[in-house]
Amino acid sequence: MRLLFLASTFILAPAVVAQSGGYINQDAVADMLDMRFESIDHVPEVFYRYHIMENERGNSALARNAFYRSIGDGSTKLGSERSILVEMVNRRMMQTYTVGDTIIFPTQFDLDFRAYSPFPRYYPGGREFDKLFIMDKTIQAFAAYEYGKLMRWGIINTGDPEATPTPNGRFNFNWREEYRVSSESPEDEPWEMYWVMNFHVAKGMHVHQYEMPTGGPMSHGCVRLVDADAKWIYDWGDTWQTTSKSDGIASVGAKILEQGTTVLVIGTEPDGKPQPFELGRRYPVLKHVMLPAHPYDIPPGTSQQVRFDKLRES
Repeated sequence: MRLLFLASTFILAPAVVAQSGGYINQDAVADMLDMRFESIDHVPEVFYRYHIMENERGNSALARNAFYRSIGDGSTKLGSERSILVEMVNRRMMQTYTVGDTIIFPTQFDLDFRAYSPFPRYYPGGREFDKLFIMDKTIQAFAAYEYGKLMRWGIINTGDPEATPTPNGRFNFNWREEYRVSSESPEDEPWEMYWVMNFHVAKGMHVHQYEMPTGGPMSHGCVRLVDADAKWIYDWGDTWQTTSKSDGIASVGAKILEQGTTVLVIGTEPDGKPQPFELGRRYPVLKHVMLPAHPYDIPPGTSQQVRFDKLRES
């Protein structure tokens, strides 16, 4: 079992450190994300409710325990395990909630994680793509589709909009590397990245494991994922095929024969932490990502896409 301290900014390989304080068990996160029903059509629709953190003594720890019991059918241990899902959908660690705060929680637990997805379960525009990877900056989440069917989704951090925004557009996964030290690292503090998938060679943009992405956009342009999602995408995505490769990265002067998995970056950065719910008076409603009618409606993000667009059109 890996218990990770989340309050710092250094990296515990191959696990991660989050921004919000407390502990998280990345193995438990993986177990939750890997839960799959036989068919996505068997995944029920989920609704959400509010819970106000209350305790007569004003004790936040006791208020959290009361919440654990309420979602764990009276069991604090089961509720604590289920709270991982609450953290993911709220983008906030449980240890940061105090008396008076409001928590949003689903009406059903222990489901295929796709039950809680802000992305549509079927994307008609993506039916001709064997694999399609989409990142929405507004919700700060990704979706992976196969022939238009949602295979996985998860939370992300994109780039700091003021300093190093993640560019919008249509890209492809180019090369992958299991371990890499960021070129943006301070001299005395290497930023270690695991399960790196590049989607913009010129700007060095990747998706990779790093901090637990519970906050808003804050990276140096790359996209941060939890351990399990980064490893899954690393194994799932296809990279480009070239005339020559070295250590998984195309050699200088190599010709691209075939592009990798199509990657879309859409949406606009939120002002601070993403707001995945519409906050109604009686209950919250999950916001849904609006996808383009067709992936090719998204403008090409690099000259590589422009060249292959011309080849496809001809």
